[in-house]
Amino acid sequence: MALVTIVIALALGEYTFFAVLVGRARGLYGVDAPAVTGHPIFERYHRVQQNTLELLILFIPGMVMFAHYVRADIAAAIGVIFVVGRALYARAYIKEPKSRSIGFGLSMLSALVLVIGGMIGAIMELM
Repeated sequence: MALVTIVIALALGEYTFFAVLVGRARGLYGVDAPAVTGHPIFERYHRVQQNTLELLILFIPGMVMFAHYVRADIAAAIGVIFVVGRALYARAYIKEPKSRSIGFGLSMLSALVLVIGGMIGAIMELM
């Protein structure tokens, strides 16, 4: 479980980094809180942060479920794919939102594999 904990901490650190980037973008593009619209580049930073938060709701429980009912080392490896996918998503979305597909796909697919795999593992344990 140590590897799972480390990967979850990396994902949370990445999310925190995205939040810092949003704060920095507020200053750079003159978007005062609580506004979340204004400059298009600021809005891209904000969407990266929000979309990451939305996926963390799937990812973190999925990691724990998969680690518990399947294998922790495989959960951690899939979790690394999620973190890399989020980084690729952020880079692409900020540069050109239409180019975000690979990063989004990697992170969404890995989160779904963790949740579905964890659920299947739990069902198998009951049988």
